[in-house]
Amino acid sequence: MLGQRRRTGGIRWLPILLFGGYFLYYYFANQSEVPLTGRTQLVDITRDQEMSLGYQAYQEVLQTERVVRQGPLAQQVRGIAIRLIEAVRKLDPKADPGFEWDVNVIESPQANAFAMPGGKIAVYTGILPITANEDGLAAVMGHEIAHAIARHGAERMAYQKLVQMGSMAAGMAMSDMDPGTQRNVMAALGAGSKYGVLLPFSRDHESEADRLGLMFAAAACFDPTEAPRLWERMAAASKGAPPEFASTHPSHDTRIRQLNEWMPQALKIREQYCGNR
Repeated sequence: MLGQRRRTGGIRWLPILLFGGYFLYYYFANQSEVPLTGRTQLVDITRDQEMSLGYQAYQEVLQTERVVRQGPLAQQVRGIAIRLIEAVRKLDPKADPGFEWDVNVIESPQANAFAMPGGKIAVYTGILPITANEDGLAAVMGHEIAHAIARHGAERMAYQKLVQMGSMAAGMAMSDMDPGTQRNVMAALGAGSKYGVLLPFSRDHESEADRLGLMFAAAACFDPTEAPRLWERMAAASKGAPPEFASTHPSHDTRIRQLNEWMPQALKIREQYCGNR
């Protein structure tokens, strides 16, 4: 038909080359370092921006949930958080970038806890039967504090931005292909990004938070050997978990194995800071 664009089936390389150049610039211009581990990470927002985003999200949660602000449980959770944050500073005075830490307990059957960017922490009462004791709760909270200290949220946003821009570049590069081929290739690229980049990346974050959280708990004089037992209880309480390759988190078996591998270092840290306590 006259005026209809002809589909040649070829790839337009200019969008790919432009994206490749931007990727290299973006990656090397936004390098940062994870405290304590020394891992190089990609972060493209300032700490102030990160703290602002975390504060906004935290306030939305507090406005929609039942918050336990007073009582023995709230005091216990805040006391554990204070010990863990002090431990972070003992291990590396520069690790805490001046977050305005805030800790709340949420009355909910969810077995959950989180730490928002900027140091906003919440513990759901539904996780308490699984934590079972103060050491188990410290393992969970140390893990969440590690996510905030390591800026995992900001790093995840940066990689998601790159994946989105890569998808746009791929779509432009294949604009001359027939629609069916385009859909098939984009679907394959989407699956590759999800299972080959984003999910493994998320699991690496969880493992890093497990390791840092274990060290925080040890330096705060909690019993680090409770951490693998916690994940044994978590495994018993979980139902229908997806296979590890399709999950944002390592399997329970992987987490238990890794925690046991890191345990000698954790015990050494506990002895250094706590002696026989």
